[in-house]
Amino acid sequence: MNNGFVTQELKNNIAEITFGTPKSNALPGEILEKLAQTIIESGKDENVKAILLKSAGEKAFCAGASFDELLEIDDLENSKIFFGGFAKVLNAMRSCGKLVVVRVQGKTTGGGVGIACAADYCFATKDSAMALTELNLGIGPFVIGPYVERKIGKSAYGAMSIDADFRSADWCEKHDVYHSVSENIQEMDGKIEAFMKKLSERSADALASIKKVSWEGSEHFDQLMPERILMSASLILEDSAKQNIQKIKERLRMKQ
Repeated sequence: MNNGFVTQELKNNIAEITFGTPKSNALPGEILEKLAQTIIESGKDENVKAILLKSAGEKAFCAGASFDELLEIDDLENSKIFFGGFAKVLNAMRSCGKLVVVRVQGKTTGGGVGIACAADYCFATKDSAMALTELNLGIGPFVIGPYVERKIGKSAYGAMSIDADFRSADWCEKHDVYHSVSENIQEMDGKIEAFMKKLSERSADALASIKKVSWEGSEHFDQLMPERILMSASLILEDSAKQNIQKIKERLRMKQ
C-alpha cells in the first residue's frame, strides 16, 4: 500500500520539502515522522537558508489526519504516538532555526491548518479555504491549537473549532494565516520563486535571527503538548468518533 512520500531537494540554498499521499494529502503517522525529521535535518544543514514546504498535486493542500489510520487505532499508547506526530511536525517548523515558507494550493482541513499556521510566511491561491473540522469527528484541534491561536487569536480559533466551517482565502489573509493570495497556482508559484530567490540572497544570520524573534513567547508550547495530545488521543478511541469517521469516509467515497 502506498502511504505517500516526503522528498527534499536543495536549490540555491533553499530546501524544498514536498509531501504527498493518495487521499488529499492526508497524513498517516509514518509520513508525519518523515516530514518532521526532514524539516529538522534541513534546519541543521548550513547550506540551507530557508525551507519551502509544499504538498503534491493541484487540489487539496492537506486533509489533516489519515482517516484510515485513525480507524485502526485501538489503544491509547498508539493514539498518543499518532497525534504526537503532528506535534513533532509543528515543533520542527517552529524550532528548526530556518524560516519555513508554506505553499497552499487548495483546501486544507484539520492538521493541515496547523501546518499553514506554523509557517513563517505562507502563500496561497484564492481557492485555498481552510476549516478546523475535528469536531465533526468527535475530537478537537487541540494539538494544532497553540499554532492556530498564535495566528488568528483565541476567539477566532474557538469559533473555527466550534462551527467547523470553511474560511475563505480572503479571510485567512485578513487574519494573517496567508501573507500572499494569488488567482491561480501558476501566479502563486511565480511569486514564490521570486520570494525564495530573494531569501537565498539574504544573510543567513539575519534570517535566523528573524526566525528566533518571531517565535518568542512560544516556548510554553512544549509544556502544553502532552495534555493536548492526550485530549485528542483519548477522544478518538470512543465508539462515536469511529462511527463519525466511517460516515465521513463513506460520504467522501460517494462523491468520487
